[in-house]
Amino acid sequence: MRPRIAAIVLAAGSSRRFGPDNKLLEPVDGSPLVTHAVDAVLGANADPVVIVTGYDAEAVQRALGDRTVSFIHNRLHDQGMGSSLAVGARAAPGTVDGVLIALGDMSEIRPEHACDVVNAFDPARADTICVPVFEGRRGHPVLFGSGHLAALRTLEGDIGARSILEANPDAVLEVPARDEGVLRDIDTTADLQLGRR
Repeated sequence: MRPRIAAIVLAAGSSRRFGPDNKLLEPVDGSPLVTHAVDAVLGANADPVVIVTGYDAEAVQRALGDRTVSFIHNRLHDQGMGSSLAVGARAAPGTVDGVLIALGDMSEIRPEHACDVVNAFDPARADTICVPVFEGRRGHPVLFGSGHLAALRTLEGDIGARSILEANPDAVLEVPARDEGVLRDIDTTADLQLGRR
């Protein structure tokens, strides 16, 4: 039986390093940046797909149109990624085998990247953490077995899920990635121009 995988897409940040505009709404290949990560996890048959919003929440929600996703707002989004991860993890059903976490600012992420991580996951090992790796560097999306949901739900501030990986090195399965799309996020306008090329 196929494992049940939920997905959390982090789309709550205020794009401070990017400038006055919300980077998640910037067009890349004809679609708002945030749609790429969402379409990637939808393409891996994650269900449900939870979008964590914060800054500019209504505009982010509009950008995703009629995609089959749900939204949850992190009112503490300005405190950092950890708080958004916790909000998203609390929204994931307790019946899932794992949760796939994606960043909303990755322009080159594709369904194949997400599928590779999901397909590497063995639900018989509920504590497995599957991480895509390209040329020795770890990227996203990352899949956490359900045994890690409790830890994800207690994250706070700007401490992301890396702390969980560091605390559980023996549970980490590195999944070879197809290309560097798993590494590239957009933080600045220069990153955006590179992503568009």
